[in-house]
Amino acid sequence: MIKKLQTSLIALVVSVFGFFSVPLSTASAADCSVHIGDFDWDSANIHTAIGAYILENGYECDVQVTKGSTNPILAALIDNQIDIIFEHWTDNNVQLIDPELESGNLVFLGVNTPASEQAFFVDRATSEKYNITSVEDLAKPEIAMLFKDPENPEKGRLTSCISGWTCYTINLVKLKEYGLDDLYTNFDPGSGGALDAAIMAASTKNQPIVTYYWTPTSLMGKPEVDLVRLTEPAYDESCWSDMMTVVEDIKANGPEVYKPSCACEYKDMALTKLATGKFAKEQPAIIDFANAYTIPTAVVNNMLAYYVDESGGDMEATAMHYLETDSSWESWVPADVAAKVKKSL
Repeated sequence: MIKKLQTSLIALVVSVFGFFSVPLSTASAADCSVHIGDFDWDSANIHTAIGAYILENGYECDVQVTKGSTNPILAALIDNQIDIIFEHWTDNNVQLIDPELESGNLVFLGVNTPASEQAFFVDRATSEKYNITSVEDLAKPEIAMLFKDPENPEKGRLTSCISGWTCYTINLVKLKEYGLDDLYTNFDPGSGGALDAAIMAASTKNQPIVTYYWTPTSLMGKPEVDLVRLTEPAYDESCWSDMMTVVEDIKANGPEVYKPSCACEYKDMALTKLATGKFAKEQPAIIDFANAYTIPTAVVNNMLAYYVDESGGDMEATAMHYLETDSSWESWVPADVAAKVKKSL
């Protein structure tokens, strides 16, 4: 994978979509060719690293990874520029992806992580001191000022998603629907790493923070980080669908097309995998592997902690650590493929 690039790393190709593509194998004669779509957050990166390692070393594939934000990667998948993705936040992109599944342009490959959550969180100290337990509690000017935005001090700051992620627009709509838009900015921290850094800084300095966040992540397992999930109106499929219609319109045409709709909590969901219908027909053995690929949430959290605290930020080392220490993956592949992977470690 990355190590095979050595010092002759092929130039990163930056597209107008804002993603980059890295060839992970230089083999001239591979059994297959796989183009994986990856995202700009750690849990997706780990699944991509594990999948890519097995494909390259077990199936002897030429593997290319294209990494970017949600919207351009899904657009590239739909356009068949990418073959497969190993982590998809299903309910965040229903209106975009469901028609593609119905048409057969994309195929569903099952669950990769059985349980995850997305929500608004407040640090526990501030939550307990000011009795902030729901989004309704945020709708007081004096509460908003606890989270003052340094760049817009007349408002509080909701530390939100990255603007290229669908959840950024979902949070924008939620602030409007909850009557919080005049009180809080929907702040884009710029990257997943910057989002983690903002939460960690607030936690270690005992500063108030209200933020969007999710699991599985390594950050949520750190003792310094103690966040309280804020309650919202219960998830309702009809409400969510109405909200997502507005979200998709804003993503396509800008925030000025916002129309009042509805808002509710994120649905705690299983994370899934997708491939193009074309790739599924051409590479049934790879699809069998991808369908079988699934890792429990607790194991993903442990891998994320290893990546951050022990690997030195090395995704390939994290993937190899998982493959060396957990034999569950051997059930995903034929015995000869497993033997090749183990020999390569």
